Amino acid sequence: MARNRGLERREEGATPLPGGMTLYVKPAADGASVGDCPFAHFVRMVLAEKGLAYDLVPSTPESKPRWLADDYGGKMPALRHRKECYVDSEVIAQYLDFFFQEPELSAGSAETEEAATAVEGFFPAMARFVKDEGTDDEEASEKRAALEGKLGVLEGHLGKEGRTGRYLVGDGEKFTLLDCSMAPKLYAMDVCLREIKGNAVDMGKYPMVRKYMDALFERPSFRSTVEYGPETVVWGWTTYH
Repeated sequence: MARNRGLERREEGATPLPGGMTLYVKPAADGASVGDCPFAHFVRMVLAEKGLAYDLVPSTPESKPRWLADDYGGKMPALRHRKECYVDSEVIAQYLDFFFQEPELSAGSAETEEAATAVEGFFPAMARFVKDEGTDDEEASEKRAALEGKLGVLEGHLGKEGRTGRYLVGDGEKFTLLDCSMAPKLYAMDVCLREIKGNAVDMGKYPMVRKYMDALFERPSFRSTVEYGPETVVWGWTTYH
């Protein structure tokens, strides 16, 4: 059974130190280079923001370590930090932010909850629309409308009076874990709408979302971890996601 540990201090009082980290991720079509998994990319952005060194190991079902398959169900992304391993991207991100606090990527609970509500359901709605290959125009229209509904909620949140920054939480001035989580998902949407869905959604109707995407994509932590290109995103979404 996979163990989601790491958010509590060790009983012996030892605080984890940098170094000794290995991140196992899904590979691209060649089985060796980095795939387009948005959850792995989320973790990599957190690691990049904190300047933490790690070994990156794209792993196929055949090449992943036996212990990862036996003890953690083979789930990825998986962060091995010396003797410990964590396999849920949110747990990994919280672990990194708890023990390696420079820079801190957390924000106030009320502000974070409000922002999280604004993006709730976005990724499932996007995935359902992108993966729809049916011939039912009515069903396709419903899935597109569901995605546009989520984009509209995000647009409203980003355009609220009093916001002064470019990011998601609170007044938008602080870059947080939630931004790290959203950046790869919005990148996948950007590529898929253009390359798979023929620009079926007019993003011009969501200027605040577009500005937010631009801010995320300009971030060094994003640029340094998006070595997989649009062709890998298309391959991933038409093969596995």
